[in-house]
Amino acid sequence: MDREYDQPLDVAALAQGVGMSAGHLSRQFKEAYGEPPYSYLMTRRIERAMTLLRRGDMSVTDVCFAVGCSSLGTFSTRFTELVGVSPSVYRADPDRSTEGMIACVAKRVTRPVRQRG
Repeated sequence: MDREYDQPLDVAALAQGVGMSAGHLSRQFKEAYGEPPYSYLMTRRIERAMTLLRRGDMSVTDVCFAVGCSSLGTFSTRFTELVGVSPSVYRADPDRSTEGMIACVAKRVTRPVRQRG
């Protein structure tokens, strides 16, 4: 999922590959990573989208499809849920720039955090 974040998620195929049922894989995955497979994948997609939006050379729609989302509405909703602002606001906000930061700090600062509640 980390490498192929732009591909559709097939939990059943993943489960079959490791000899588990889809339900068991989902439960084990959530226990190990703190969120179910689809939420984890969406977090990876949003991380990549944040990078693309910071570059500023793609529209929000293009970014949505580039990271593997098929619905702009769902992408925008999940982005806002994880980042706290809409993709267009994030793209336009110059204060979110990581210019001059060392890579490990920039990665930490820009990592989306799922809002619980």
